[in-house]
Amino acid sequence: MLFSFVYLVFVSLLRLLIGSGRPARVKDIELIVLRHQLDVLRRQVERPRLRSSDRAFLAAVGRLLPPARRHGLLVTPQTLLRWHRELVRRRWTFTRRGPGRPPIPAETRELVLRLARENQRWGYQRIAGELAKLGFSVSPSTVRRLLACAGLGPAPRRSGPSWREFLRAQAASIVACDFFTVETAFLRRYYVLFFIELKSRRVHLAGSTAHPSGHWVVQQARNLSFSAALGDVRFLIHDRDSKFVASFDEVFRSEGVRVILTPFRAPQANAYAERFVRTARAECLDWLLIVNRRHLQRVLGVFADHYNSHRPHRSLNLTPPGPTAPKLRVMCSSAAGIDRRDRLGGLIHEYSLAA
Repeated sequence: MLFSFVYLVFVSLLRLLIGSGRPARVKDIELIVLRHQLDVLRRQVERPRLRSSDRAFLAAVGRLLPPARRHGLLVTPQTLLRWHRELVRRRWTFTRRGPGRPPIPAETRELVLRLARENQRWGYQRIAGELAKLGFSVSPSTVRRLLACAGLGPAPRRSGPSWREFLRAQAASIVACDFFTVETAFLRRYYVLFFIELKSRRVHLAGSTAHPSGHWVVQQARNLSFSAALGDVRFLIHDRDSKFVASFDEVFRSEGVRVILTPFRAPQANAYAERFVRTARAECLDWLLIVNRRHLQRVLGVFADHYNSHRPHRSLNLTPPGPTAPKLRVMCSSAAGIDRRDRLGGLIHEYSLAA
């Protein structure tokens, strides 16, 4: 009831204003109605998409309206200022460098981290000097910041080498030796002594005998030392077999080689030698009948030459261990250009490019 009374009073006042005949007031009422309609439409329609011409028109007209009349515009003052900043930014075509030093390229950052990870003992100055030698201008403080962001601390406090890297570095100066037995066709047993270099996987056959006495083992150690096959060897690994007498170890100690004994009943401690024995049996000895010692010497000599010069090894990136073996992979145009060489009566095949 009260709302109806107020509504009737409001309508009567509007009629009096219109009936007075003043055109200005009629225009004001018309503007009020239009603004109210716009408010209703805004509540129903989503945010309109304005074109560049619409933005220019609203910005120009908005400057002419007095501040009290600008509330009916579709945009806010912040929007008009943003449009103006965009126009200025489009016109300002000069490139401006940000404050501070120029950023380090991504390739340079990756190179810094790579040098730090591959060389655990290198400090900031060492890495910066290596980069300068390669043509990259990076200061030690920048290297320090990049390593800190990557979680790599100073050189003394970085993590050490992995077990693979440690063992690979130690293998360059280690030689292992062991015995393995071969049964002949007449059920006679022969003992074969061999040495294997852990880094190159190169095998040295010392000899074979039916009675491996201490004197015979010492003589084989002397023959190996006289042949200059030890080179830079610093360690010799063998098990605790009684055939390795004290004088055998003394021959290597006189050459500056330290003898390391494996634990009791632990063949995995001499894994490289055990692996060669398995390879020799699986690829050669298990497929032949050995007649006598002379036959055994010849067969093992041929297999050792094949093992050192032609057989690929997984640990050597599928290349033979011999220094004379070809290390480069040559693409052959056709299979007709490949020759095969049969050894041990065709038991072993060796392939090479035709001359």
